[in-house]
Amino acid sequence: MSEHQHEHDHSAVGNIKFAFFLNLSFSIIEIIGGLLTNSMAILSDALHDLGDSISLALSWYLENFSQKKADEDFSYGYARFSLLGALINSLVLILGSFFILSEVIPRLFNPQTVHPEGMLFLAIIGITVNGISVLKLRSGSSLNKEVVSWHLMEDLLGWSAVLVVSIILIFKSIPVLDPLLSLLINIYILYNVISKLKKVLSIFLQGVPGGIDINKLQQKVVKQTEALAVHHTHVWTLEGEKNFLSTHLIVSDQINREEIIALKSKVKSLLAEEGIDHVTVEIEYENEKCESKDCRA
Repeated sequence: MSEHQHEHDHSAVGNIKFAFFLNLSFSIIEIIGGLLTNSMAILSDALHDLGDSISLALSWYLENFSQKKADEDFSYGYARFSLLGALINSLVLILGSFFILSEVIPRLFNPQTVHPEGMLFLAIIGITVNGISVLKLRSGSSLNKEVVSWHLMEDLLGWSAVLVVSIILIFKSIPVLDPLLSLLINIYILYNVISKLKKVLSIFLQGVPGGIDINKLQQKVVKQTEALAVHHTHVWTLEGEKNFLSTHLIVSDQINREEIIALKSKVKSLLAEEGIDHVTVEIEYENEKCESKDCRA
Protein backbone atom coordinates (compact mmCIF):
# COMPACT_ATOMS: atom_id res chain seq x y z
CA MET A 1 0.00 0.00 0.00
CA SER A 2 1.36 3.41 -0.98
CA GLU A 3 1.93 6.14 1.59
CA HIS A 4 -0.81 8.21 -0.05
CA GLN A 5 -3.28 5.31 0.14
CA HIS A 6 -2.32 4.64 3.76
CA GLU A 7 -2.97 8.28 4.67
CA HIS A 8 -6.30 8.18 2.80
CA ASP A 9 -7.43 5.04 4.69
CA HIS A 10 -6.32 6.51 8.03
CA SER A 11 -8.26 9.71 7.29
CA ALA A 12 -11.37 7.71 6.28
CA VAL A 13 -11.29 5.71 9.52
CA GLY A 14 -10.82 8.92 11.51
CA ASN A 15 -13.85 10.47 9.80
CA ILE A 16 -15.97 7.42 10.62
CA LYS A 17 -14.83 7.63 14.25
CA PHE A 18 -15.80 11.32 14.44
CA ALA A 19 -19.20 10.67 12.84
CA PHE A 20 -19.83 7.76 15.23
CA PHE A 21 -19.37 9.78 18.42
CA LEU A 22 -21.32 12.72 16.99
CA ASN A 23 -24.30 10.56 15.97
CA LEU A 24 -24.32 8.45 19.13
CA SER A 25 -24.49 11.57 21.30
CA PHE A 26 -27.29 13.01 19.22
CA SER A 27 -29.22 9.68 19.19
CA ILE A 28 -29.43 9.81 22.99
CA ILE A 29 -30.63 13.43 22.91
CA GLU A 30 -33.07 12.53 20.15
CA ILE A 31 -34.65 9.61 22.03
CA ILE A 32 -35.21 11.82 25.08
CA GLY A 33 -36.56 14.62 22.88
CA GLY A 34 -38.87 12.26 20.99
CA LEU A 35 -40.38 11.03 24.26
CA LEU A 36 -40.81 14.57 25.60
CA THR A 37 -42.41 15.87 22.39
CA ASN A 38 -44.46 12.65 21.87
CA SER A 39 -43.36 12.67 18.23
CA MET A 40 -43.27 9.34 16.38
CA ALA A 41 -41.41 11.02 13.53
CA ILE A 42 -38.59 11.96 15.90
CA LEU A 43 -38.61 8.58 17.68
CA SER A 44 -38.57 6.93 14.26
CA ASP A 45 -35.55 8.92 13.22
CA ALA A 46 -33.95 8.35 16.64
CA LEU A 47 -33.99 4.60 16.08
CA HIS A 48 -32.49 5.04 12.64
CA ASP A 49 -29.83 7.35 14.06
CA LEU A 50 -29.05 4.74 16.70
CA GLY A 51 -28.81 2.18 13.89
CA ASP A 52 -26.49 4.54 12.05
CA SER A 53 -24.34 4.82 15.18
CA ILE A 54 -24.08 1.03 15.29
CA SER A 55 -23.28 1.10 11.58
CA LEU A 56 -20.57 3.67 12.14
CA ALA A 57 -19.10 1.65 15.02
CA LEU A 58 -19.00 -1.46 12.85
CA SER A 59 -17.58 0.51 9.95
CA TRP A 60 -14.92 2.01 12.18
CA TYR A 61 -13.83 -1.45 13.38
CA LEU A 62 -14.23 -3.35 10.11
CA GLU A 63 -12.54 -0.70 7.95
CA ASN A 64 -9.49 -1.05 10.18
CA PHE A 65 -9.71 -4.84 10.14
CA SER A 66 -10.25 -5.01 6.36
CA GLN A 67 -6.88 -3.35 5.76
CA LYS A 68 -4.97 -6.40 7.01
CA LYS A 69 -2.84 -8.04 4.35
CA ALA A 70 -3.44 -11.52 2.96
CA ASP A 71 -2.21 -14.41 5.07
CA GLU A 72 -2.54 -18.19 5.25
CA ASP A 73 -6.04 -17.89 6.72
CA PHE A 74 -7.43 -15.37 4.19
CA SER A 75 -5.47 -15.62 0.95
CA TYR A 76 -7.49 -12.80 -0.65
CA GLY A 77 -6.87 -10.55 2.34
CA TYR A 78 -9.45 -9.13 4.73
CA ALA A 79 -11.13 -6.60 2.42
CA ARG A 80 -14.47 -8.46 2.50
CA PHE A 81 -14.82 -7.71 6.23
CA SER A 82 -15.70 -4.17 5.14
CA LEU A 83 -18.52 -5.69 3.08
CA LEU A 84 -19.64 -7.63 6.15
CA GLY A 85 -20.18 -4.29 7.86
CA ALA A 86 -22.45 -3.18 5.01
CA LEU A 87 -24.47 -6.40 5.35
CA ILE A 88 -24.96 -6.06 9.12
CA ASN A 89 -25.73 -2.35 8.84
CA SER A 90 -28.42 -2.96 6.23
CA LEU A 91 -30.09 -5.69 8.28
CA VAL A 92 -30.08 -3.51 11.42
CA LEU A 93 -31.83 -0.65 9.64
CA ILE A 94 -34.37 -2.93 7.94
CA LEU A 95 -35.36 -4.51 11.27
CA GLY A 96 -35.54 -1.06 12.88
CA SER A 97 -37.76 0.24 10.08
CA PHE A 98 -40.24 -2.63 10.45
CA PHE A 99 -40.38 -2.07 14.21
CA ILE A 100 -41.14 1.62 13.75
CA LEU A 101 -43.78 0.84 11.11
CA SER A 102 -45.57 -1.41 13.60
CA GLU A 103 -45.74 1.57 15.98
CA VAL A 104 -46.58 4.22 13.40
CA ILE A 105 -49.47 2.59 11.51
CA PRO A 106 -51.85 2.53 14.55
CA ARG A 107 -51.13 6.25 15.11
CA LEU A 108 -52.34 7.06 11.61
CA PHE A 109 -55.83 6.08 12.78
CA ASN A 110 -55.42 7.58 16.25
CA PRO A 111 -53.15 10.67 15.96
CA GLN A 112 -51.77 12.08 19.19
CA THR A 113 -50.83 15.61 20.16
CA VAL A 114 -47.16 16.51 19.67
CA HIS A 115 -45.00 19.47 20.73
CA PRO A 116 -44.01 21.22 17.48
CA GLU A 117 -41.65 23.73 19.17
CA GLY A 118 -39.56 20.85 20.55
CA MET A 119 -39.66 19.15 17.16
CA LEU A 120 -38.41 22.34 15.52
CA PHE A 121 -35.50 22.63 17.98
CA LEU A 122 -34.47 18.99 17.49
CA ALA A 123 -34.82 19.28 13.70
CA ILE A 124 -32.31 22.15 13.63
CA ILE A 125 -29.84 20.09 15.69
CA GLY A 126 -30.52 17.00 13.55
CA ILE A 127 -29.84 18.84 10.30
CA THR A 128 -26.59 20.21 11.74
CA VAL A 129 -25.32 16.89 13.13
CA ASN A 130 -26.20 14.79 10.08
CA GLY A 131 -24.96 17.48 7.72
CA ILE A 132 -21.54 17.45 9.38
CA SER A 133 -21.44 13.63 9.30
CA VAL A 134 -22.34 13.49 5.60
CA LEU A 135 -19.59 15.98 4.79
CA LYS A 136 -17.11 13.86 6.74
CA LEU A 137 -18.02 10.66 4.90
CA ARG A 138 -18.77 12.02 1.42
CA SER A 139 -15.45 10.72 0.02
CA GLY A 140 -16.08 7.09 1.01
CA SER A 141 -15.59 4.59 -1.83
CA SER A 142 -16.22 1.17 -0.25
CA LEU A 143 -19.74 -0.30 -0.20
CA ASN A 144 -19.56 -0.25 3.60
CA LYS A 145 -18.91 3.49 3.70
CA GLU A 146 -21.42 4.02 0.90
CA VAL A 147 -24.19 2.34 2.91
CA VAL A 148 -23.41 4.35 6.06
CA SER A 149 -23.08 7.61 4.13
CA TRP A 150 -26.40 6.97 2.38
CA HIS A 151 -28.14 6.39 5.71
CA LEU A 152 -26.79 9.65 7.04
CA MET A 153 -27.98 11.47 3.93
CA GLU A 154 -31.45 10.00 4.42
CA ASP A 155 -31.41 11.21 8.02
CA LEU A 156 -30.50 14.67 6.80
CA LEU A 157 -33.47 14.63 4.42
CA GLY A 158 -35.70 13.23 7.17
CA TRP A 159 -34.81 16.01 9.56
CA SER A 160 -35.44 18.57 6.85
CA ALA A 161 -38.96 17.11 6.52
CA VAL A 162 -39.42 17.22 10.32
CA LEU A 163 -38.42 20.89 10.23
CA VAL A 164 -41.10 21.70 7.65
CA VAL A 165 -43.80 19.69 9.47
CA SER A 166 -42.98 21.24 12.85
CA ILE A 167 -43.36 24.74 11.39
CA ILE A 168 -46.76 23.77 9.92
CA LEU A 169 -47.89 22.30 13.26
CA ILE A 170 -46.92 25.47 15.12
CA PHE A 171 -49.47 27.43 13.08
CA LYS A 172 -52.08 24.72 12.46
CA SER A 173 -52.96 21.59 14.43
CA ILE A 174 -52.79 18.61 12.05
CA PRO A 175 -51.48 15.82 14.35
CA VAL A 176 -51.73 13.14 11.63
CA LEU A 177 -48.82 14.83 9.83
CA ASP A 178 -46.35 13.40 12.40
CA PRO A 179 -47.09 9.65 11.93
CA LEU A 180 -47.61 10.24 8.19
CA LEU A 181 -44.14 11.77 7.94
CA SER A 182 -42.68 8.89 9.94
CA LEU A 183 -44.35 6.40 7.58
CA LEU A 184 -42.97 8.11 4.49
CA ILE A 185 -39.44 8.31 5.96
CA ASN A 186 -39.45 4.59 6.80
CA ILE A 187 -40.78 3.51 3.40
CA TYR A 188 -38.13 5.62 1.68
CA ILE A 189 -35.36 4.21 3.87
CA LEU A 190 -36.55 0.62 3.41
CA TYR A 191 -36.62 1.00 -0.37
CA ASN A 192 -33.04 2.26 -0.56
CA VAL A 193 -31.56 -0.03 2.11
CA ILE A 194 -33.10 -3.13 0.50
CA SER A 195 -31.58 -2.01 -2.81
CA LYS A 196 -28.13 -1.81 -1.16
CA LEU A 197 -28.70 -5.16 0.58
CA LYS A 198 -29.37 -6.84 -2.79
CA LYS A 199 -26.04 -5.50 -4.04
CA VAL A 200 -24.22 -6.76 -0.94
CA LEU A 201 -25.78 -10.23 -1.20
CA SER A 202 -24.90 -10.40 -4.89
CA ILE A 203 -21.25 -9.80 -4.01
CA PHE A 204 -21.27 -12.41 -1.24
CA LEU A 205 -22.85 -14.91 -3.67
CA GLN A 206 -20.15 -14.05 -6.25
CA GLY A 207 -22.53 -12.55 -8.78
CA VAL A 208 -21.11 -10.83 -11.84
CA PRO A 209 -20.41 -7.17 -10.92
CA GLY A 210 -22.86 -4.63 -12.30
CA GLY A 211 -21.91 -3.12 -15.64
CA ILE A 212 -19.83 -6.12 -16.74
CA ASP A 213 -21.02 -8.31 -19.65
CA ILE A 214 -19.07 -11.57 -19.90
CA ASN A 215 -20.03 -12.19 -23.54
CA LYS A 216 -18.85 -8.74 -24.58
CA LEU A 217 -15.58 -9.24 -22.69
CA GLN A 218 -14.95 -12.52 -24.51
CA GLN A 219 -15.75 -10.97 -27.89
CA LYS A 220 -13.42 -8.06 -27.17
CA VAL A 221 -10.54 -10.41 -26.36
CA VAL A 222 -11.09 -12.51 -29.52
CA LYS A 223 -11.34 -9.42 -31.77
CA GLN A 224 -8.32 -7.60 -30.37
CA THR A 225 -5.89 -10.44 -29.65
CA GLU A 226 -4.51 -13.57 -31.28
CA ALA A 227 -6.79 -15.82 -29.20
CA LEU A 228 -8.94 -18.09 -31.38
CA ALA A 229 -11.68 -18.41 -28.75
CA VAL A 230 -12.42 -17.67 -25.12
CA HIS A 231 -14.45 -19.79 -22.71
CA HIS A 232 -14.94 -20.70 -19.05
CA THR A 233 -14.88 -17.02 -18.10
CA HIS A 234 -15.81 -16.19 -14.52
CA VAL A 235 -16.04 -12.69 -13.04
CA TRP A 236 -16.62 -11.70 -9.43
CA THR A 237 -15.78 -8.89 -7.05
CA LEU A 238 -14.11 -9.07 -3.68
CA GLU A 239 -15.97 -6.25 -1.92
CA GLY A 240 -17.48 -4.11 -4.65
CA GLU A 241 -14.24 -2.40 -5.70
CA LYS A 242 -11.68 -5.06 -6.68
CA ASN A 243 -12.89 -7.17 -9.63
CA PHE A 244 -11.45 -10.61 -10.43
CA LEU A 245 -11.62 -12.66 -13.62
CA SER A 246 -10.46 -16.10 -14.70
CA THR A 247 -10.72 -17.38 -18.27
CA HIS A 248 -9.41 -19.94 -20.77
CA LEU A 249 -7.93 -18.85 -24.12
CA ILE A 250 -7.69 -21.21 -27.07
CA VAL A 251 -4.63 -20.45 -29.20
CA SER A 252 -2.93 -21.78 -32.30
CA ASP A 253 -0.70 -24.87 -31.89
CA GLN A 254 2.15 -22.90 -33.47
CA ILE A 255 2.24 -20.13 -30.86
CA ASN A 256 5.54 -19.86 -28.96
CA ARG A 257 6.35 -18.98 -25.36
CA GLU A 258 7.11 -15.30 -26.02
CA GLU A 259 3.85 -14.86 -27.93
CA ILE A 260 1.90 -16.46 -25.08
CA ILE A 261 3.48 -14.04 -22.59
CA ALA A 262 2.62 -11.11 -24.86
CA LEU A 263 -0.93 -12.42 -25.33
CA LYS A 264 -1.55 -12.69 -21.60
CA SER A 265 -0.20 -9.19 -21.08
CA LYS A 266 -2.46 -7.79 -23.81
CA VAL A 267 -5.52 -9.56 -22.40
CA LYS A 268 -4.85 -8.13 -18.94
CA SER A 269 -4.51 -4.63 -20.40
CA LEU A 270 -7.80 -4.96 -22.31
CA LEU A 271 -9.62 -6.19 -19.20
CA ALA A 272 -8.11 -3.43 -17.07
CA GLU A 273 -9.95 -1.00 -19.36
CA GLU A 274 -13.17 -2.68 -18.20
CA GLY A 275 -12.35 -2.23 -14.51
CA ILE A 276 -10.89 -5.72 -13.97
CA ASP A 277 -7.40 -5.63 -12.46
CA HIS A 278 -6.98 -9.19 -11.16
CA VAL A 279 -6.89 -11.60 -14.11
CA THR A 280 -5.99 -15.29 -14.33
CA VAL A 281 -5.51 -16.70 -17.85
CA GLU A 282 -5.33 -20.41 -18.73
CA ILE A 283 -3.94 -21.32 -22.17
CA GLU A 284 -5.37 -24.18 -24.28
CA TYR A 285 -4.07 -25.21 -27.70
CA GLU A 286 -6.30 -25.43 -30.78
CA ASN A 287 -6.10 -29.20 -31.20
CA GLU A 288 -5.98 -29.98 -27.51
CA LYS A 289 -8.64 -32.52 -26.58
CA CYS A 290 -11.65 -30.69 -25.10
CA GLU A 291 -13.17 -31.87 -21.87
CA SER A 292 -16.43 -30.06 -22.52
CA LYS A 293 -18.60 -29.41 -25.57
CA ASP A 294 -18.37 -25.62 -25.21
CA CYS A 295 -14.58 -25.37 -25.20
CA ARG A 296 -14.67 -23.47 -28.49
CA ALA A 297 -17.55 -21.22 -27.46
